[in-house]
Amino acid sequence: LAQLMPASANITDKLRNKVAAYIKDNFIDTAKIGQGGNSTNPVVNDLDVALSVSPTINKAIAGTSNVIETKVSVAGSSITGKVVREVGLFDGSDMIQRINFSGVGPFASNEDLEIFIIMEVE
Repeated sequence: LAQLMPASANITDKLRNKVAAYIKDNFIDTAKIGQGGNSTNPVVNDLDVALSVSPTINKAIAGTSNVIETKVSVAGSSITGKVVREVGLFDGSDMIQRINFSGVGPFASNEDLEIFIIMEVE
């Protein structure tokens, strides 16, 4: 029987594409940016130091692909003088992804912040 069982089973490209589309359409509806920069605790449900701004979020999947491309944009006038070190993607009030990074900023009122997040379904 062991000889009939594959060592590993892989999902098809079509399923990867469908899972990526489902995540994009059903699990990413808002984003937040913040000033916290430490590692992510998997049980927390919000950013470390969220800023009270409402970023614009654009989601796309290029053609038939398993890659979700998300752009989070904030006008500099909303974050003047701030340094941003974290971004989170949310499904309602549930944080589904948080990325911390080296600080960018401080921002002038005539600048815009754009953060690009690329996720791949394997």
